[in-house]
Amino acid sequence: MAQLDGNKLNGLRTARELFDNKYGKEGTISRKEFNQQSTAWYYRELLRDRRKQLGLTQQQLADAVGVKRSYIARVEKGETDVQLSSFLRIAMVLGIQLVPVLR
Repeated sequence: MAQLDGNKLNGLRTARELFDNKYGKEGTISRKEFNQQSTAWYYRELLRDRRKQLGLTQQQLADAVGVKRSYIARVEKGETDVQLSSFLRIAMVLGIQLVPVLR
């Protein structure tokens, strides 16, 4: 079995340190912007993947939600901010249930 070199291990950085260096420390404007962008990306991916899983086209989803296909495309590409009411309508049509998390 290979021996671990203690000097190399001491040089390793934690994921938190890497994030802090790249996106700023928690509470900074740059970190808040990163968190907002990554959260928006996550929800866009969630909606698009679920639509595809159900075998729906953007047009079919748009018709069911009552919006234009171009709006669904912009949502999936992250080219528009989605109001909560629109997000909830899309999620409902896709059968996504939102469960509140109490902390």
